[in-house]
Amino acid sequence: MEVKTASFEKQSKKKSLTVSGAEAVIKCLLEEGVDTIYGYPGGAIMPVYDELYKYQKEIHHVLTRHEQGATHAAQGYARVSGKVGVAVATSGPGATNLVTGIADAQIDSTPMVCITGQVGSHLLGSDAFQETDIVGISTPVTKWNYQITNAEEIPEVMAKAFYIARSGRPGPVLIDITKDAQFASLEFNYKKCSGIRSYQPIPELNLLEVQRAAEVINKAKKPLIVWGQGVILGGAEDLFKQVVEKSGIPAAWTILGLSALPTDHPLNVGMVGMHGNYAPNMLTNECDVLIAIGMRFDDRVTGNLEKYAKQAKIIHFEIDPAEINKNVQADYPVLGDVKESLKALLELLEPYSHKEWHQKFKDMYKTEYEKVIQGNLDVHKKDLGMAEVIQEVNIQSKGDAIIVSDVGQHQMAACRYAKFNQSRSNVTSGGLGTMGFALPAAIGAKMAKPERDVVAVIGDGGYQMTIQELGTIFQTKVPVKIVLLNNGFLGMVRQWQQMFFDRRYASTTMVNPDFITIAKGYHIKANQVTERSQLESAVKEMMQSDEAYFLEVKVEQEENVFPMIPTGASVSEILLE
Repeated sequence: MEVKTASFEKQSKKKSLTVSGAEAVIKCLLEEGVDTIYGYPGGAIMPVYDELYKYQKEIHHVLTRHEQGATHAAQGYARVSGKVGVAVATSGPGATNLVTGIADAQIDSTPMVCITGQVGSHLLGSDAFQETDIVGISTPVTKWNYQITNAEEIPEVMAKAFYIARSGRPGPVLIDITKDAQFASLEFNYKKCSGIRSYQPIPELNLLEVQRAAEVINKAKKPLIVWGQGVILGGAEDLFKQVVEKSGIPAAWTILGLSALPTDHPLNVGMVGMHGNYAPNMLTNECDVLIAIGMRFDDRVTGNLEKYAKQAKIIHFEIDPAEINKNVQADYPVLGDVKESLKALLELLEPYSHKEWHQKFKDMYKTEYEKVIQGNLDVHKKDLGMAEVIQEVNIQSKGDAIIVSDVGQHQMAACRYAKFNQSRSNVTSGGLGTMGFALPAAIGAKMAKPERDVVAVIGDGGYQMTIQELGTIFQTKVPVKIVLLNNGFLGMVRQWQQMFFDRRYASTTMVNPDFITIAKGYHIKANQVTERSQLESAVKEMMQSDEAYFLEVKVEQEENVFPMIPTGASVSEILLE
C-alpha cells in the first residue's frame, strides 16, 4: 500500500505542460512515432501548420500539390511500412478533396489518420466560408471519425484515432478540429490507447473452429487456398508459407494479397479473379475444399456468386466478423488474428503433396502460356506490349522492386507479369479502383523504404489525374521511377467497348500532351521508348538512376488483357481470347 501511495504521489508531482491545441496535435503525432506526414495548408488548419514549423526536425511534412495526393501518398507510406499514414488538410474543399483517398483506404484496409481543420465552433452550421460537414460526408468511408471542439479532448481523441486505425482490420480515421480548439490552451498529458469499451478489434480465437477446419483440410483431395491482403496486414507471411508448404496445397492470390508468397514459389499458382490466371479460376469450381485466408470474396474474385465454388466446402479465416457469410456462405468460419489462427492450424495439419491435383494446375498453365502469355511476350510482333515492359523491369530489378500500379489494363499487366521476392512489394488500388493513385502512392512508398527501388506503373489516363504531383517529386527530390505505358486510350474501358459495345469507342480516345516536355519542366530526367530495340537500355538507365526518372513507353494501342471473366459470368467461364 505504501509503495502504491508513493507511486501516486510521484505521479501527482509530475508537472503538466501547458500548450495550445495546435501544438498538442503535433505532440500527439510525436508520441505515436510519426515522422512523416502529407498535406496542404489552409486557413482553418493554419494554427497546426504554425506549430509544425517549430518541429521541422522531428516531423517531415511533405507538401503535395493536391489533398487527394496527400491521402494516396499516406496510403503508399502505410502499405509499404506497415505504419499508420497521416494526411492533413484544411476545411471545406481541402477536407472534401481527401474523401477519395479515404474511401480507397477504407475498402483496402489501409491504416491512415486524416486531420482536418474546421471553422470556429461558434460558426458551425452557419455556412461559414469553407465550412463543410466533413464528419457527415466521411462517415460512410471511415472506420471512425470525430469532431473536436474542445482543446482538452485532443490527446485522448488522437490516441484513439491511431489505435482504431491500426488495430484489428486496419482502416482510415478522420479527426476534424475547429480553429478555436487549435488556439485554446490545455494541460498536455498523453496516454496511448490500448483498448476501447465495446470495441473488440481482434475476435477471440476458437481453437475448436481451427480443429474442425484442419480435419476438413487433412481429408481434402483437391484443396485450394485463396489468400488476400489479410496475410500481409497480419504480418503472417512466414506462417502462411509454412502452412502452404506443409499442406502441399496450391495457393492463389487476390490482387492485394500479391507478394505475401514469392511469385516463383512452386505452390504459388497465380491470381484469381476477372483477369487472373486460367488454372486457379477454372479449378475454383472443381476443388473440394476452398480455404480463404484474409480475403473478402470480392465480386471481381468470385464472378457470378450463384456459380461460385458450389461443390466445395468453404473454410474462411477472417478477422472481421462482418465479412463472414457476407458474400459466400462459409461452412467452417474461423474468426481471429491470422497469425494466431495459422499458428494453431500449422500444428494440426498433416504433411501432403497433392501431386495429381498440382498437375492439373500445371497443365492449365501450359494452355494459358500457349494462348496468352507467349503472345504477350512475343518479341517478333509488331508493337511493344505491356507485358514486355513489365518483364524488362523484372529483369533489371531482379524482382526486388516495389511496384506501385495505377488502375486499368496496365494494372492487370503489372499484377500478372511482375515478380516479387518479398512482401509489401505490390501497392495498388484494389477495391475502389482509383485512377490517379499510383504517382502519389509511389512517393509515399519510396519515403517509407528509401533503400528500395520504387517503380510506378501508370497508364496515360490515370497519370493525368494526379500529374501535378510531379511538383512534389521535384520539391522533395524523392527518387521514384515512373513508367508510363501510353496506348492513347482509356484502355480498360476501350477493351470493354470493343468486346461488348461493338467497338463504339465513346470518349475513350486520349489526345495526350508531350509528357517528356512536362517531366523536363519539373526537372525530372525523362526518356521515351517507341521501338522494342530501345527498351532494355532505357529501363536499365532508369533503374540505375539515383534521381527521379520518367520513362514513357509507347505500347500497342488496342492490346487487350486476357484471360478475362465477363461481367455476370462464372469463374469457370473465363475467356482466353
